[in-house]
Order: sequence, then structure tokens, then C-alpha cells
Amino acid sequence: MRRCSSITTWRSSLAALAALAALAACGAGAPKFKGADITGADYGRDFALTDQNGRPRRLEDFRGKVVVLFFGYTHCPDVCPTTLAALAQAMRHLGPEASRVQVLFVTLDPQRDTQAVLVRYVSAFDARFLGLYGDEAATQRTAKDFKIFYQKQPGATPEGYSLDHSSQSYVFDTRGRLRLLERAQELDTALPHDVRVLLKETS
Repeated sequence: MRRCSSITTWRSSLAALAALAALAACGAGAPKFKGADITGADYGRDFALTDQNGRPRRLEDFRGKVVVLFFGYTHCPDVCPTTLAALAQAMRHLGPEASRVQVLFVTLDPQRDTQAVLVRYVSAFDARFLGLYGDEAATQRTAKDFKIFYQKQPGATPEGYSLDHSSQSYVFDTRGRLRLLERAQELDTALPHDVRVLLKETS
């Protein structure tokens, strides 16, 4: 099965975005985040999807909490389970403060990732995580709004396809503003620190 990864050009554009964000964060008074500070980004402002319990969801439903948003699919062989495991570890590191954080997993594969599949998948990592899905049009629209690349790769059978996709996570503050881009390989250490910085802003 093909690895679940972004294409090289997409990675390059994300690297450039992160570099610019890092330079911007060097200004006087900027929060000391470990992830890339993208405060003021003009994308990723909202979504309209359904959660694993059948409830319609928008970003405003989670006001008062720091929201971590990750896009993937349940048949992903590497990046998705690794990222969700790192997010679960970050929640454990946060201790009681984890009650003020909501992790959202948005599927890019609504054809196979049904409501029941999402329930089983996300709860295997942390019972507090929520899986979100939409129809194909909603999935494409949401991915575009959040600058998420994904592309189907044929498999040995019609149902055996894989998806190449972006692997970053986005972090929103308690007021629903997009603030951070976190790389998958740094989540377990960077996220607890960055969440605490965001929570202190509203304490």
C-alpha cells in the first residue's frame, strides 16, 4: 500500500508557509509557540460537518476550548495512526488541562469512513476525540478551505485504494481563531506547551 503522504510540491509550500510564520513570530511580544504561529491566516475559518454521533458541527460549537484539527482517513497505514497516538499522548501530558481541549479528526474518505467506523477508530486513541465527516462535496470544500491536499491512489481492488494527503494539524484558540500549524513529528512535545500558552491568554 502506498504511504499516506503529501506530494513534494505541497510539502515545499507548507515549509515556506511555516518559515514565514516563524519569522513573523519573532516580533516583539509574540507568543513563544513551538509550532508555527499562523495567527491572522485568512483560511480555515469554519467547517460544517457531522460528528461520529450524528450531530451537525461547526467550529463555534467548541468555543471555550482549544481545538486541534487533523485531516486523515481510517485506512491510513502510517501518518494518521501515528498522529492520533501523538495527540493522545499530548492529552495525557496536559493532565487536567486536557478538559479544555477538543481534538477533531476529519475524514477525507467519507466513502469508507462511516459514522460507525469513525466511532471505533477515534475512540481507540482517546475517548474524548471526535470524528467528523461530510459527503464528498463537503469533504472537498472543507479540505480546500483548510489548504489540505488529498488525492486517491488506486489499489489492487476498487475498495483497496489509499490517499495521499497533508499531515499538519491546526490549532484554534478558545475564541475560535486559527493560531497554529503543528507538524506531525512534533505533536507530543510541542502541543502541550502551545496549548498551555493559549489557555493562559484567557485565564
